[in-house]
Amino acid sequence: MNRREVLALLGMMTALPRAALGQQPDATRRLGVLSVTADDDAAGQTRSAILVEALAAHGWKEQANLRIDWRSGGGDRQRIARLADELVALKPDILLAVGTPSVEELHRRTTTTPIVFAVVTDPVSQGFVKTLAHPGGNITGFTDYDGPMAGKWLEMLSQITPKVARVSVVYNPATAPFAGLMLQTIEDAARALRVTVETAPVHDVAAIAALASRRDGGLLVLPDFFTMANRAHLLAAITEARVPAVFWSRSFVDEGGLMSYSTDSAEQVRRAASYIDRILRGAQPADLPVQNPTKFELAFNLKTAKAIGVTIPAHLLATANDVIE
Repeated sequence: MNRREVLALLGMMTALPRAALGQQPDATRRLGVLSVTADDDAAGQTRSAILVEALAAHGWKEQANLRIDWRSGGGDRQRIARLADELVALKPDILLAVGTPSVEELHRRTTTTPIVFAVVTDPVSQGFVKTLAHPGGNITGFTDYDGPMAGKWLEMLSQITPKVARVSVVYNPATAPFAGLMLQTIEDAARALRVTVETAPVHDVAAIAALASRRDGGLLVLPDFFTMANRAHLLAAITEARVPAVFWSRSFVDEGGLMSYSTDSAEQVRRAASYIDRILRGAQPADLPVQNPTKFELAFNLKTAKAIGVTIPAHLLATANDVIE
């Protein structure tokens, strides 16, 4: 090939649309990742490691053909908004949003850059996508919530001994805008279970401590990255108050929480890597259906149960994925 032919080929590559270039795995691409957890959060670090591993399995490796810009919000909504500005300004080829606040802030700032999400609840009602089957825009991804889950949380609390007859549902409205969806399911279940339920919105760590100190019932902690980011304070307050609580993430149980029923968020990030790969190779988010969770985890901490004086029924323990003794 002579010099004139080389220059002509380079000119053709420059004129190619972004999607066509994306099919070349040797081209260095840029991925922006916005997570609502903190940089030093153990669960977040696990998800990040899984993402890097999964992307490498698809042929996308840091320092080779992929640059990843990491941003972590630490459960602070204002910080997440600032970080979303930073990432969009970098003009990445694609964005990964972990958690509802991350998607919401990125969605406000770009309608053209592809966004893949993970660990997000009810993306249709929140306006991120038109339908699960046909997202219709620049956003698609993987949800972390299945309809019966909220009722299952309340049922778990109602089955322990001594019986819990009054449950406070904990969430931060600023970071859990989907709470209404779950509250309706919980209230429906409460009538059948004959449990009194009341909402308990919190906005700061002090409110969490005050709520746990009431000691007159149980706590049901909704999926919410505010509570995840502040779980050390939340768990400390609950431990001191010696009240039973059920959580939306296995991370709480690993760190001293009583019990959890959850989707596997690490698995969602692994699956998200496959969509990132497909989009970088030319697929459109609008053509990739949003996928619901496929893997669930039930976990109990018997050390915590003993410490607070409650008994978890044998039939629940028999179905658990993990029991900490």
